[in-house]
Amino acid sequence: MKLLRYGEPGAEKPAVLDANGAIRDLSGHVSDIGGKDIDPTTLAELAKLDPASLPLVTGTPRIGPCVTGTGKFICIGLNYADHAAESGMAVPPEPVIFMKATSAIVGPNDDLLIPRGSEKTDWEVELGVVIGKTAKYVSEADALDYVAGYCTVHDVSERAFQIERSGQWTKGKSCDTFGPIGPWLVTKDEVADPQNLGLWLKVNGETVQYGTTKTMVYGAAFLVSYLSQFMSLHPGDIISTGTPPGVGMGMKPPRYLKAGDVVELGIEGLGSQKQTTRADI
Repeated sequence: MKLLRYGEPGAEKPAVLDANGAIRDLSGHVSDIGGKDIDPTTLAELAKLDPASLPLVTGTPRIGPCVTGTGKFICIGLNYADHAAESGMAVPPEPVIFMKATSAIVGPNDDLLIPRGSEKTDWEVELGVVIGKTAKYVSEADALDYVAGYCTVHDVSERAFQIERSGQWTKGKSCDTFGPIGPWLVTKDEVADPQNLGLWLKVNGETVQYGTTKTMVYGAAFLVSYLSQFMSLHPGDIISTGTPPGVGMGMKPPRYLKAGDVVELGIEGLGSQKQTTRADI
């Protein structure tokens, strides 16, 4: 299933795409897409529904974040060897973990705000892993049993805030609108292999990132297991698994986003996003 949320911010409704790509309302079956409504039992019940029998959503509504109630937005740094190289950093012996504030989460096509004082706002397309049931001390072999599905994530980063202003990375990753997710939460039964998905990102029509999850240093199952050794993972938590090469920081000379730029990105089978950048005043 391709689950999504549509409507104005704070008033989104749950939905599913039908075989023709039309939006079908799920409000009669679940309260939202998140929490108990994405646990394995509920997802199995939703899978039995005939989308064509559900109310059709007409027009072109705003698409909201594909999951709600996210308690933790966990990001993995330097998880592609070629991206680590372009960043001038070594591949880490264990995953680099940092948090992105959940207040950064927005819909996949909402405007991207350039923060006040920013001169180095950068782009990063990433595979998102959405947890479906509580995971604690799980093995790598069992890890994907705890996953509800996958989504496209834009891990927007302000490099000066992240790297040049001391401290940890979180403040360069958590500005408002720095976490577009979706358009869909694609349930894991539709993703044969999360380590075999193409990723791409364009800025003003120019392809700047193109890669595959095959080249991840640490795969999705490993990351779920690894993180569960240090913290419980709960339904709706998102793991953003790192980015392939082609970020602005790695260009020679470096290149960053400015107001008026258009960013498009997507992952094979998981849908695409499009954001217009503007100054946050």
